[in-house]
Amino acid sequence: MSDVITVTDRRSGQARTVDFSGEVVSIGKDSANLIVLDDEAVSRNHCEIRRHGDKIAVHDLGSRNGTLINGHRIDRPTLFDPRCSLQLGNYIIRLGASDAGRGGNSIPPQPAAKPKPKPPVENKPRLVTPVDLKRQIHAILIERMDLKRQDMSQRSLEELRLRTTEVCSKIIQEYAHALPGWLTQEALVKEIVDEAVGLGCLEELLADPEVDEIMVCAWDKVYVEKHGKIALSSKQFTDDMQVVSIIRRILSPIGRRIDETTPMADGRLPDGSRVNAIIPPLALSGPTLTIRKFATTPFRIDDLINFGSMTRPMADFLALAVKNRANIVISGGTGSGKTTLLNVTSNYIPHDERIVTVEDSAELQLQQPHVVRLESRPANLEGRNAVNIRDLVKNCLRMRPDRIVVGECRGGEALDMLQAMNTGHDGSLTTLHANNPRDALSRMETLVLMAGMELPSQAIREQISSAVDFIVQAARLADGSRKITHVSAVTGMQGDVITLQNIFEFRQKGYDEEGKVMGYHTATGEIPEFVQEMRKRGLEVDLSMFKEREG
Repeated sequence: MSDVITVTDRRSGQARTVDFSGEVVSIGKDSANLIVLDDEAVSRNHCEIRRHGDKIAVHDLGSRNGTLINGHRIDRPTLFDPRCSLQLGNYIIRLGASDAGRGGNSIPPQPAAKPKPKPPVENKPRLVTPVDLKRQIHAILIERMDLKRQDMSQRSLEELRLRTTEVCSKIIQEYAHALPGWLTQEALVKEIVDEAVGLGCLEELLADPEVDEIMVCAWDKVYVEKHGKIALSSKQFTDDMQVVSIIRRILSPIGRRIDETTPMADGRLPDGSRVNAIIPPLALSGPTLTIRKFATTPFRIDDLINFGSMTRPMADFLALAVKNRANIVISGGTGSGKTTLLNVTSNYIPHDERIVTVEDSAELQLQQPHVVRLESRPANLEGRNAVNIRDLVKNCLRMRPDRIVVGECRGGEALDMLQAMNTGHDGSLTTLHANNPRDALSRMETLVLMAGMELPSQAIREQISSAVDFIVQAARLADGSRKITHVSAVTGMQGDVITLQNIFEFRQKGYDEEGKVMGYHTATGEIPEFVQEMRKRGLEVDLSMFKEREG
C-alpha cells in the first residue's frame, strides 16, 4: 500500500511530496528522519506517521512545542486522513498530493468545499470550557495582531497591552454566546491579555501579597504557598506550550535560555523574585516552574521580630556582630528564609564600606550606597564562556572590597570564601544548606573538598574554625513558621573536632490545638569570646542580652 504525503512551507508557499510506502515516516529536525524540517519550533525527533492496518495515525514523540492536527495539540496517537492538516511549526503536512507537489511552485487556491448541512438549532448555546475558549481566542489574537513578530524593544509594554486589550475585547464579543454565566468578558480579557503579553495566570498570583511561592507542576496544576502551607490554586495555563513561552519570557531579558539542549535554568523577575524552570524531557509531567517571591518592600529586622522569627536581644547581638566585622554563615534548609535573613543582616553593614555581592541569580537587596553586584553566567550555545560563582569570588578579591557577601556557597567557592575571611576580609557573610550548626560545619568541609584541592580534613577544619565566627541557623517548622533556632559561636578546635557554643536558641515546647508550634527564644547565658575581646578594647556591650529566660 502506498500513499503520498505533501509537506508545505507556509513561509514560502513551496511544497514537496514524499512517498509513504513503508510502515513509518519519521519527521523532525534531525537529518536521520525521512522528512527533515528546518524550523526552530520542530524538535530533532518530533513525530511519526505510522500505519495501523488500513488506518494511519500520527504519534507525537514528546516534542517540545507539540504536534497539532487541525489546530488541536495531540497527546496520544491520532487518526490521520486526507481531511486532516498536520502542523509542525511553519510546516503543514497532509495526506495526498497537491498541484505544488506535482511540480508547481506554489499552492493554488483550494476549491470551495461543499456546504455542510446545518445542524438543528439548539435552544441552549454550545458548552465550551473556559480553557478551550481561552485557547481559541488566544490563537485568533496571535493571528490578528501577529504577536510573535512584535518588537518589544520598540513598543512599550503598556502600549502593547492596551492594543492587545482592544483587539481581544472585539474577539471576545464574537464569542459572548459561549461564555459561562459566571465568567465576565472583563475577566476573560484580562486573563488572555496577561497570557499574550504578560506572565499569564501568574500575574495575579505575583500580585497577591499572601503568596510566598508559586509552583507550576503542569499547565493545569499551579500550586501556591501561603503562610507556610501549600495548596492547589484555581489558576491554569492553556497548555504546555504556553508555560514554556512564559518561562522564555522570564529568562530572555536576563540573557538566559531554555530548550532541549539546556532544559534547566535559573533566573529572576525584575523585582528580584527567584525563578527555576525545567522542561521535558527532564520534566516528565510537563514544563515545571518555581518562583520564590520577594517582598515588594524588603523586610527589616523589626518585621522578623514581629513574625516571631527572633527576639530583640538576638537582633541586637547580630547587629553587634556585623558592625564589628564578625564572619557569619547563615545555615538552613530550602525555604527556611536564609536569603531574607542575609538581606536583613547585611543592612547592619556601615554605609561607608564597599560591599561586593556574588550570586547565581541576583536576589540580594542591600540598601547601602556602595554596592557592586556580581552574577554568574551560564555557558553559551557552544557550551563555553560560563562564569561560575568561584570565578566571581576570586575576582572580587581584586576589587578592594571591605565586605564580601556570597548569596549561597554550594561548591568549591567555599574554599575561596574561607581564604578571604582568613586574609583580611573580615565581616563577610554567606549562606549554605544544612539542618543545624553542626551539619553546617560538615557541609562546609564537603564544599571545600569540591574545589578539587587535596587538603587533609584537619587542615580544612582548622581553616573553618579560624575563619567563621558565628553560625545562624534558620528553619521552617512543621506549622510553616520560620524561626532562627540557633545562634552559635565557633570557639576553636578540640582535637580534630570544631567546637561550638550556643549563644541563643529556640526551645520548642510542643503544639497547640491548631497545630501551631509552641516555644520561645532565649539566650543560653554564655557570653562569646568575641564580646569579651570587645570589652577589653574598651567598647561598651549591654550584657543583659545574654541573660537566659524561662519560657
